[in-house]
Amino acid sequence: MAAKNPALSMLVSFFLPGVGSMINGDVGTGIAILAIWLISFPLMFVFVGFFTGVVAFVWGLVDAFQGARRWNARHGIVS
Repeated sequence: MAAKNPALSMLVSFFLPGVGSMINGDVGTGIAILAIWLISFPLMFVFVGFFTGVVAFVWGLVDAFQGARRWNARHGIVS
């Protein structure tokens, strides 16, 4: 069983928020992050999207990194 790389998961989420979480096995969380980020684009016309987009982006980065570390810890891999 190969370890999940937290930095790689975070890098993937940098380009497409939520996908790093999906790679770690947190599919529901990853879909929620991606959906919020995608919905933020049309909401930018009313300025709410700027806030929600940034929140989803940061949430995706943090969750991808922590999700990989959680996966590794659950499987006895020190990262």
